[in-house]
This record gives sequence, structure tokens and C-alpha cells, in this order.
Amino acid sequence: MLLLFLLPDLRQGSGLTQGLFTEPSVSASRESYFAPLSRSAPAVVNIYSVSIENDTGLFRNQPRERASLGSGVIMTENGYILTCHHVVENADSIYVAVQDGRILEAQIVGNDPLTDLAVLKVTADNLHIIPQVSEPDIHVGDVVMAIGNPFDLGQTITQGIVSRAGRNGLSNYVDFIQTDAVLNQGNSGGALVDSNGILLGITNANFQVRDSRNRVRNVDGINFAVPYELAKRVMDKIINNGRVIRGQLGFIGGEYRNRPGIEVTAVANGSAADEAGLQPGDIILAIDGIRLESASKTLDMIAETAPGTTLELEISRGGNPLTINALVAELRAQE
Repeated sequence: MLLLFLLPDLRQGSGLTQGLFTEPSVSASRESYFAPLSRSAPAVVNIYSVSIENDTGLFRNQPRERASLGSGVIMTENGYILTCHHVVENADSIYVAVQDGRILEAQIVGNDPLTDLAVLKVTADNLHIIPQVSEPDIHVGDVVMAIGNPFDLGQTITQGIVSRAGRNGLSNYVDFIQTDAVLNQGNSGGALVDSNGILLGITNANFQVRDSRNRVRNVDGINFAVPYELAKRVMDKIINNGRVIRGQLGFIGGEYRNRPGIEVTAVANGSAADEAGLQPGDIILAIDGIRLESASKTLDMIAETAPGTTLELEISRGGNPLTINALVAELRAQE
């Protein structure tokens, strides 16, 4: 009361009052990913696949319905969705729950077991498309978020960093992005986005090992996602061809002592390379006139070549130049 009598400004609600008794807004300086997630999360859908199985036994032979849970990412305005192959494998019917509340029936366009990817198609208007750039610049240590529907709890966000950046070539279908953002059952097929909400990859699986009792155990902090560029390339090929067609010659090699060329270390029996006469120890200097410096880029170039195409290989064998022709074969999933 004495303060109010001596300082009339306190009774008028002046700036002095605000300065003494009002704390600055905490939310103004809060670090949040709400804005980027608002752009990307609505494009991540819940996927429910249903298959009919027959129970067989001595006294029963009745059909049984089995449901699988997963996530998916809306990639295009006309309803193409990327998810994991194992989420929809052998499904008799597939339903997509969009974040605006709609339930849509989806059709499988095609799948690629080598990358564990599948493309679905839904017919609907006003679909939210996830933000994409043609070449995401991803680095170890980047903050990432995984968006999915674990255990059918509804859309959930987990956060981590990139532990290892995967390669994106079509020949390289096992080198995925590694992250410590938590993935659980139901996350498969969801989105891995950066701190701007841009799609970096399609979440796939966590790392598993077998213990002393041969039981499968998940390893915390090691989770994987198919890199965006590879996933997009696979999706486009499935949309255009119904499946992913990869070329192969059937040899293994690596960079040659920091010099141009690929040193062949092994040749598969009966492969296109074997039939062309390629031998371990050969140095492939060029393919169709293109000089070779990177083993991964060389394999990607071969994988992108249509089966049935003849490639001219310039090689060095024992220091002597040699040219051979190899007919590109198709790489099959079981191979």
C-alpha cells in the first residue's frame, strides 16, 4: 500500500508496472520444429493392409484375416504414395488413412524387393504433398525427424541425427541412411525429414541381431531409411515400367590404386562379363568411351543401362590395351 501511495504510476498500469511484474514471453524464443512439420506431416499416411490366409489343421480349414500396419508418404498430386514392400506384401486389400480423416482404398502399382519399396495409388482430391528437392544435401550430424504411425498410436514424431549418409545409385540398394531417430513397428514406409520438413528418405527398419538363444533383438539407436534420390528413382521406374529394371555385367571391382580405372577382383561364372571374356585383374579404363574413376558410379551406370544393350569395355590386361564387348543382363531380385 505504501508503494502504491508513493508511486502513483503503479496504479495506472504504466510501463513501469509491466517492467517490474511482467516476464518476457518464453514462446518467442522457444526452439520448435512445428512449422516444418506442419508442411510435411500431413503428407504421411497410415497404411492398413489386409490379407486372407487359410488356417490349416486336423479339424479346421477356415480363412483367417491378417492385418499389417505401416506408414506411407504422398509423393504426387495425382495420388502416388511410397511405402515399404514388406508393409503391403501379399495384401488382398490396402487402406490409407489420410491425416484429414479420409480413408481411401489403394492399389499396388508395383514394388521393388531389392530396396523394399512399393508404390501405391489412390484416387482423391486435395492431397497434401510432402516437400521435396531433387538433390537433398545430407550430412552426418544433420537433425532429422521420423514421421509415422508406430503401433497404431496415431501419427508420431521422433527426432535424431544422421549417423551415416547412404549412397543413392540404382546399383546400391543396401546402403541406406542411418539415423538414431527412433523407429518402431508401424513406422516402416514413413518419412525421414530434415529440420526444414524436406523429405530425406523413406523409413525402413531398425538394426536387429540374434542373441545367444537365437532370438531377434532390436538394437537401440540404429535405424535406417532409403535415401530420397534412390526412392524417387525407384518410384519413377515403377510408375513408368511397372517394375525396376536394372542392368548388370556380373563383376566386382574397386578403384585402381588412386588412378583412373576400375580393377576387377571377381567375375561371376556364366555372367555377361564372363561370357565377354573379362578376367580378375583386368583394369577397366572406359565404358562406351566414358573414362572410369569411381567404382560406385560405374556400377550405377551399368545398372541404369537397359538389359540387352552392348557395352564396349576398354581394359588393360597385364599392361596391354584390349577392347571387349559385353551384353548387359538384367539383375533379378533373387540374385
